Amino acid sequence: MKLFYHPDQERHAPETFLLRGRPAPSPEGPVRAELLSEGLAEAGLALTSPAEADGARLRERLARIHTPRYLDFLETIHARWQAMPDAAEIVAPNVHPCGGGHHYPRHPVGQAGWHLHDMACPITADSFAGILASAATAQAAAEAVAGGERVAYALCRPPGHHAGPERAGGFCFLNNAALAATLLRERFPRVAILDVDLHHGNGTQDIFYADGDVWTGSLHADPADFYPFFWGGADETGEGAGLGANVNLPLPVGSDGEAFLVALDTLIERLVEFRPAVLVVALGLDAHRADPLAGLALDTADFSGVGRRLAALDLPTVLVQEGGYPTVHLSHNLAAFMGGFQGA
Repeated sequence: MKLFYHPDQERHAPETFLLRGRPAPSPEGPVRAELLSEGLAEAGLALTSPAEADGARLRERLARIHTPRYLDFLETIHARWQAMPDAAEIVAPNVHPCGGGHHYPRHPVGQAGWHLHDMACPITADSFAGILASAATAQAAAEAVAGGERVAYALCRPPGHHAGPERAGGFCFLNNAALAATLLRERFPRVAILDVDLHHGNGTQDIFYADGDVWTGSLHADPADFYPFFWGGADETGEGAGLGANVNLPLPVGSDGEAFLVALDTLIERLVEFRPAVLVVALGLDAHRADPLAGLALDTADFSGVGRRLAALDLPTVLVQEGGYPTVHLSHNLAAFMGGFQGA
């Protein structure tokens, strides 16, 4: 297994986000990479770095999954925000087009409200460099598998699965799993993305909802009671050519590891019916009972079972890191997943 990480990801280091109306320390910071690296070392694995954190190939592939105006927004908004009088150091909107807007605004505040779905995506002066490095890390892992490597892991932060074609949310700006799938389609005819994060991968769903060549499946806490709230129901099954190629299995908030693994078996059965040639795993570890954003109640040992089940599919696989936030368990959760995956 090859494992990738680009240190420029550390340049995205927001101090706070808005939680239940109050500023709170952001759980999505560089310390996540440190803890995840410790988990890999515990499993006997070591990281390398992709060759570049930017480049024409990366930009072209990102343009297949995100709109040009959204990519331009991410790259330029901080400088334009700072040019306003009395602007805060971070980009944080105070208006959103709830219910849908009728036109795209020119003003930075309006654009921030259009593109930043929630208040968990503050943008600092160095954020875009870190966000690109996260995407480049996913690209490097996908390129390794496209080039013949059986399995590759991308330690990506910020994560990506809530990022849609022109929307950031839930700490996510660029959709790393969708980028990996887009790259893999250059070689493989049918790609599956299986998301085991605590939260529904709404951005990934949006990107591929009408695409019959990319199957998307997500196992997550029920959005009726949990973030992202507005997407992730079992009735969301795709449209057009993608009808039937999107599968959501929401679990009641507080479900334990046994319920999670039973549901994962069902999701895997649906994946196998699609007959993919390659697999992208959106690997969240935040379903652990002690995670700061806890909504499910898995124990560390349960992640070993997740790893065994995914490895048993015996497909070329790109593992893209999604959620999993700082606790004393985070490193061990990744080690347990990797131990299960490698053991299978």
